Amino acid sequence: MTKDQFLGSLRSHLTGVPAAAADDIVADYASHFDEGMAAGRREEDIAAALGDPARLARELRAQAGLRRWEEERSPSAAAGAVLAILSLGAIDLLILLPVLMVVCSLIFAFGCVAAALTVAGIIMLLVSPFSLFGGGFIQALLGGFGFMSAGVALGALMTLCGIGLVNLLIRYGRFHMRLIKPITA
Repeated sequence: MTKDQFLGSLRSHLTGVPAAAADDIVADYASHFDEGMAAGRREEDIAAALGDPARLARELRAQAGLRRWEEERSPSAAAGAVLAILSLGAIDLLILLPVLMVVCSLIFAFGCVAAALTVAGIIMLLVSPFSLFGGGFIQALLGGFGFMSAGVALGALMTLCGIGLVNLLIRYGRFHMRLIKPITA
């Protein structure tokens, strides 16, 4: 593979990476070729030492997703980091996806329970002046606050579990990238 073929393939596989970052990456790898050719190496040898441009682009996208999660703790950054890690390989998709689906389903279910508890608490607070619950106004008021606080606490716990899951996946991704990194000569 020649320098132009390698760089063209790398650029085409860097979808989803901002244009400026993709330009920097391609320029960096172009400098690898320039330095290698200045040292007397052939383009084909340099391309072979750098590895498969498609796999390299997947690893670079994964690193960009991980960096974005570390800088910006948002749901979209978390989704980007998880998808970047899952895109590293088909084997990972077969191993991680079922586990990830179960854990995300549990987090979602507990989140729904938290929302239901919060709504139940709000309803109890709204109806407590009418004392429909047969225990008096104070009991209904405290029950409403209790349900709301349980819902908020469970929601906070599910948020922490979600953040922990993303952090765990990021650690796995970093470990995985170290394992599959090709040995360059």
